[in-house]
Amino acid sequence: MIALGVILLIIGFLADIAILWTIGIILLVIGAALWILGAVGHAVGGRKHYW
Repeated sequence: MIALGVILLIIGFLADIAILWTIGIILLVIGAALWILGAVGHAVGGRKHYW
Protein backbone atom coordinates (compact mmCIF):
# COMPACT_ATOMS: atom_id res chain seq x y z
CA MET A 1 0.00 0.00 0.00
CA ILE A 2 2.90 2.31 0.70
CA ALA A 3 4.42 1.59 -2.71
CA LEU A 4 1.10 2.24 -4.45
CA GLY A 5 0.77 5.54 -2.58
CA VAL A 6 4.24 6.63 -3.67
CA ILE A 7 3.54 5.63 -7.29
CA LEU A 8 0.29 7.61 -7.32
CA LEU A 9 2.04 10.60 -5.77
CA ILE A 10 4.67 10.57 -8.50
CA ILE A 11 2.13 10.13 -11.31
CA GLY A 12 -0.13 12.80 -9.85
CA PHE A 13 2.78 15.21 -9.51
CA LEU A 14 4.14 14.64 -13.01
CA ALA A 15 0.74 14.69 -14.73
CA ASP A 16 -0.59 17.49 -12.50
CA ILE A 17 -3.68 15.48 -11.53
CA ALA A 18 -4.83 16.53 -8.08
CA ILE A 19 -7.04 13.50 -7.36
CA LEU A 20 -4.10 11.09 -7.83
CA TRP A 21 -2.00 13.27 -5.54
CA THR A 22 -4.73 13.15 -2.86
CA ILE A 23 -5.32 9.41 -3.16
CA GLY A 24 -1.56 8.82 -3.03
CA ILE A 25 -1.24 10.76 0.21
CA ILE A 26 -4.17 8.88 1.76
CA LEU A 27 -2.76 5.47 0.76
CA LEU A 28 0.67 6.45 2.03
CA VAL A 29 -0.71 7.47 5.44
CA ILE A 30 -2.89 4.34 5.76
CA GLY A 31 0.00 2.10 4.71
CA ALA A 32 2.34 3.73 7.21
CA ALA A 33 -0.24 3.36 10.00
CA LEU A 34 -0.74 -0.35 9.22
CA TRP A 35 3.01 -0.87 9.05
CA ILE A 36 3.52 0.78 12.44
CA LEU A 37 0.69 -1.21 14.02
CA GLY A 38 2.13 -4.44 12.66
CA ALA A 39 5.64 -3.53 13.78
CA VAL A 40 4.60 -2.95 17.39
CA GLY A 41 2.83 -6.31 17.54
CA HIS A 42 -0.76 -5.12 17.35
CA ALA A 43 -3.00 -7.45 15.35
CA VAL A 44 -4.27 -5.77 12.17
CA GLY A 45 -7.41 -7.27 10.63
CA GLY A 46 -7.14 -10.35 12.84
CA ARG A 47 -3.56 -11.08 11.73
CA LYS A 48 -0.25 -10.48 13.43
CA HIS A 49 1.08 -8.88 10.21
CA TYR A 50 -1.15 -7.18 7.66
CA TRP A 51 0.91 -8.37 4.72
